[in-house]
Amino acid sequence: MAEISAKVVMDLRGRTGCGMMDCKKALAACDGDIEKAIDYLREKGLAKAAKKQSRIAAEGVVGAYICEKCGAGALVEVNCETDFVANTPEFKDMVQTIAKTIVVDNPTDVEALLNCKVAGSEQTVNELITEKVAKIGEKITVRRFARYDKGIVDSYIHMGGKVGVLVQAEGEVNDTVKEVLHDVALQIAAASPVAPEYVTRDQVNPEHLQHETEILAAQARNEGKPEKIIEKMVQGRINKFYEEVCLLEQVFVKDGETRVGKMIETKAPGTKIVAFTRYKMGDGLEKKVNDLAAEVAEQIGKK
Repeated sequence: MAEISAKVVMDLRGRTGCGMMDCKKALAACDGDIEKAIDYLREKGLAKAAKKQSRIAAEGVVGAYICEKCGAGALVEVNCETDFVANTPEFKDMVQTIAKTIVVDNPTDVEALLNCKVAGSEQTVNELITEKVAKIGEKITVRRFARYDKGIVDSYIHMGGKVGVLVQAEGEVNDTVKEVLHDVALQIAAASPVAPEYVTRDQVNPEHLQHETEILAAQARNEGKPEKIIEKMVQGRINKFYEEVCLLEQVFVKDGETRVGKMIETKAPGTKIVAFTRYKMGDGLEKKVNDLAAEVAEQIGKK
């Protein structure tokens, strides 16, 4: 059996919220495979839902820009090394400039974006970043972006740029619809503990649904339920799963009662949510943690 490191145990604990001993036992039972260990803990009823990412987030900002004239919008994540730099007006202005460039130039990917000229300038995005790196003294990278240019587009930036959302909808354009769409963007940003992944249940990935069904069936068996009622139990729990991952079936965060789909239908009838993108800053990136003792030892060794 593979040796279970303390780091892997901590990663599993961070993703599931389970106790250290339960995490260690699960990893031992799954030969150190963290994804299998998550399923093991869920099947035992010890973990409800696991976070998708296990790494500590790098620093940076998620920013957005909506063009008032054309209606197109962009969402972009730009990473740096420290929270101090991420919170400076200069860094946030740069992120806003990059988001605006995405709207104007519509690049196909990050590499193409870096070669785009900043709106109203002869300087490319790559040159802008290089200039900021030289001034700030930290590595800066554009990680990902999304752009919508059809229908009604709105954005919501949560927690000062820690989470950002871009939403696209179809329907009549008026102040009420815009207000509702902004509330929908807020919903996607603030939804907890599970952020929506799909607009409606018919968009759920079949593999995702099959995996969830298998987990829920294993949970029921581990609870000692007879096979003849497991199918009904699983169906009931799958409905709960839909309520967590499908935007229109979530409970609206502003009132804690109404479903998002019902809220839209009541306040802005005829409005249809087409797509959304949600970025949580740093998901999946590992933050550099300096070991002071190791640094001192390294410096002594160099002398």
